[in-house]
Amino acid sequence: MDYESFFERELATLRDDGRYRIFAELERKRGAFPRAARHADGAVSDVTVWCSNDYLGMGQHPVVIDAMHAMLDQCGAGAGGTRNISGTTHAHVLLEEELADLHNKEAALLFTSGYVSNWAALSTLASRLSDCVVMSDALNHASMIEGIRHSRAECQRFTHNSPEDLDRRLSQVAPGRAKLVAFESVYSMDGDIAPIAEILDVCEAHGALSYLDEVHAVGLYGPRGGGVAEREGLMDRIDVIEGTLGKAFGVMGGYIAASAALVDFVRSFASGFIFTTALPPALAAGAAASIRHLKVSEIERARHRDRVAQVRRRLDAIGIPTLDNPSHIIPVMVGDAKKAKMISDWLLDEHGIYVQPINYPTVPVGTERLRLTPSPVHSDADIDKLVTALSEIWSHCELARRELAA
Repeated sequence: MDYESFFERELATLRDDGRYRIFAELERKRGAFPRAARHADGAVSDVTVWCSNDYLGMGQHPVVIDAMHAMLDQCGAGAGGTRNISGTTHAHVLLEEELADLHNKEAALLFTSGYVSNWAALSTLASRLSDCVVMSDALNHASMIEGIRHSRAECQRFTHNSPEDLDRRLSQVAPGRAKLVAFESVYSMDGDIAPIAEILDVCEAHGALSYLDEVHAVGLYGPRGGGVAEREGLMDRIDVIEGTLGKAFGVMGGYIAASAALVDFVRSFASGFIFTTALPPALAAGAAASIRHLKVSEIERARHRDRVAQVRRRLDAIGIPTLDNPSHIIPVMVGDAKKAKMISDWLLDEHGIYVQPINYPTVPVGTERLRLTPSPVHSDADIDKLVTALSEIWSHCELARRELAA
C-alpha cells in the first residue's frame, strides 16, 4: 500500500469539502486578552479572539498567575511522575479538596484534561459495574462516547435532553443490571441546557447512577461557580460530577467529584489515571487559586452575562441568525462548510477578528456555524466591530437574515 498517497487523498477530500482545519498561530497577551498576536507567513498582526473557552479570562488573572509563579519557584516545573510513583504533590491534594468542596462531594480526583477524566472515569465505571448498561445522551461529547465505547458495556443513546425517552429505555432494562446515565449540563455546540432535575428523577426511579459533565458550566453558573447543578440546587442528587480546569477556570486539567468510595474506585482501577504523569504542581496551584477566587467573586460572572446578552441583542437587531439558547454560547448559523471557513478567514484577514468555523463531524452537515463566546474582557468597541463586520460579510455572501420583529 502507498501510505503517503492514501494520507494525501484523505486530506484532499477534507479540503474539497471545506472541512480541512487550519490552526491560527496565536500568542496570547497577558493583561490584554482578548487581544492576541497572530503569526502568519512571517508577519505578526493583532487580533481579537472571539472563540476562546477561557470564558472568564481567568487565564490572565493576577491571582492565578501569582499562584503559578509561587509554586514554580517553590517546587520546580514537573510533578516527577505518575500520581502513584512520586507524582502526588501537596498542590494536587489541595486542589482536589477545593474541587470536592466546590461540588459539595466527599472527594475529587484530578486528571490531565477533561477529555481524559471522561474517558477514564466512564470506561472504568461502565466496564467494572456488573452487567452494566449505559444510557448516553445523543449529543454527548466525543470523550464520553470514547470512554463508553472502550468499556465495551452495552450502550443505548437516548434522545437528546429527553427524560421521556430515557425513562422508556430504562424501563426495558432487566432488573438487577447496573445502569449508568451519562449526560451534559451545557452542550457546547448548540448551547442548550439539559433538564437536569427531570433526568435525575428518572435515574432515581430506576436506580441508575447519574454522571453529569459540567465542563462548559463550572465557574460560570451557580453562586460559587459549581455549575448548572449548583445553580439549580441539584448537586447532592448527582452521583458523579465531571468538570474541567481548562475553560472557565483558565488553566488545565480535568476531574471528577463524587463519594469517597466511588472516587477511590476510579483512582484504583482507571488506567487513564494510573499510568499518566501528574499535572505540574504550578498548574494545580493556579487552578486552585482560580477556583477559590470564583467561589467568592461574582464580578466576572455578572460581567460575562452582560457581554453575552449584549452580543445577542446586537446580532438579533441586524437579523444575523443564531441558535436561541439559555447559555453563554452563541452559535452563528452559516449552514455551509466552505462559506463558514471563508467567513472565518475574511474576519481574521480583514478585521483581525478570530472566530473558528465549526464543521462536520463536530456538528451535522448543513449546520455549520461560527461559535462565539463573549467574555467579561470584551469591550463595547469589540462588540461594535464584531457586529459591523458580520453584517458586512453577511450581505457580501448574500446569506439569509432573520426577519426583524415589527
